[in-house]
This record gives sequence, structure tokens and C-alpha cells, in this order.
Amino acid sequence: MNSELNDKRAERAENLKKGIYILPNLFTTGSLFAGFYSMVASLNGNFDIAALWIFASAVFDGLDGKVARLTGTTSKFGVEYDSLADLVSFGVTPGLMMYAWALKPFGRLGWLAAFLFVVCGALRLARFNVQVNTVESKRFVGLPIPAAASTVAATVLLFHHCGWPSSYKRLAILALIYLLAFLMVSGFRYYSFKDPALIKRQPFGFLLLAVVLLIVVAAEPAVMTFVIMIAYVVSGPLGFVVGWPRRRRLEKAVHKGHGAAAGR
Repeated sequence: MNSELNDKRAERAENLKKGIYILPNLFTTGSLFAGFYSMVASLNGNFDIAALWIFASAVFDGLDGKVARLTGTTSKFGVEYDSLADLVSFGVTPGLMMYAWALKPFGRLGWLAAFLFVVCGALRLARFNVQVNTVESKRFVGLPIPAAASTVAATVLLFHHCGWPSSYKRLAILALIYLLAFLMVSGFRYYSFKDPALIKRQPFGFLLLAVVLLIVVAAEPAVMTFVIMIAYVVSGPLGFVVGWPRRRRLEKAVHKGHGAAAGR
């Protein structure tokens, strides 16, 4: 047992000596930088700027994995670095922003609510790292932490765009925190947008729909970004409810099959 452990440690040390892949880790560093700058903007009271930098961090985070897969430069170092960067950019950063923006008047309850978001995000990342080789790539188990952080950022931009009073945002963000924290550690499945079929040929109507969506988003970016993020957040529980009758029928069929086999 000790020899196997020593062999694994030696292998990891040797891999680090050989060097790391620069390009995907640069994108990860860009995501971390954007998340850190968002914290700086929150501390300075520029919450709309902080929200935009969270979206920038999400863009970098989406690119690092794609670049690593396309160039064949995936590595354990990159996976670990990406998880640490995600915890800072999509856990600590939105938690701090939510506390400074809306939860400070709640005192201890406010920063505890922000901490709940952070710890559920950390648990979500840890579970993802453990299950990455055992679940289908087309679906995420639980709300992805970048999506949760982007939903918070979209909420900030919506309130800033509409000019709603602070009393509204305090109650809204408190409810949103608990909802997002629960969904991150839930068993609801979310589409991952990693389906290879997405980059294959699609009907002409898909292109037309994408163009119309881009026009609508460009017309009202703050409102439509919030609508899109909320639609994605709700898609997990909605998919569970819609698929419940089918799962029940499958379970009954399986039970009947086991019962018939036992009767023989």
C-alpha cells in the first residue's frame, strides 16, 4: 500500500518536472484575474462593474477547458487549478458582492447567508471532481457554480438597470442565495452544452432562432441576460418534474422484471 502511494507521488512529481501546459492555464489565470478584480470593484462600491467582471470570468472559464480539449493539453494540474480558480471567482467573489451589495443590513445573518453560497459552491466543485468520470458529459449534477455566480451578476445588473429600491434587492437576493445554494448541491440535472451534436449541421431554423435571440439580447441586455440565467436555473427542477412520470414507469417496469425473475 505504501509503495503504491509512493509511486503515485513520484509520478506526480515527475509530471510537474516535465512542465505544465501554458495556454489553457493562461485562460484559467484570466478567469481568476477577472474574479479578483470583481472583488476589488465590489469593495469600491462599483457593483455593476463587479457583475460584468464575473461574466468575463465565466467566459475565460468556458474557454480554458475547450482550449485544453481541442489542443490535447488537459492535465491533472489544470483540473486542480481550474477548481481553485472557480471557487474564488464564482464562490468567494459573488458571496462578497452579495454581502456588500444587499446583505450588510442583516448583520450576522447576512454574511452567514453569503457563506452558505460559498460553501455550497465548494461542495459542488468537490462533487464534480469526484464524479467527473462517472456521469454523462451532457448533463451536470446540480447547478454549476459558474451559472450560479452569473445568475447573481445578472440580478445585480437588472436592479441597476431598473433602478429598484434597496429594500427590494435585500429580500430578493436573500431568497436567491438560498435557492442557488440548494440547487448547487441538489441532484437536479442541468444541460452542460458539451454535446458534440451542437457543432454539427443543424436545421436553418436554429440559425434564425439564434439570430433573433442575439437581437433581443442586444436590445435589452440586462433584462434578457437575467431572463436567460433564470431560465437555466429553473430548467433543472422543471426537467425533474416533467420526467417524473417516465421515471416512475421505468422503475415499475424494473420492479416487475425483478419480481418475475424471482418467481422463476
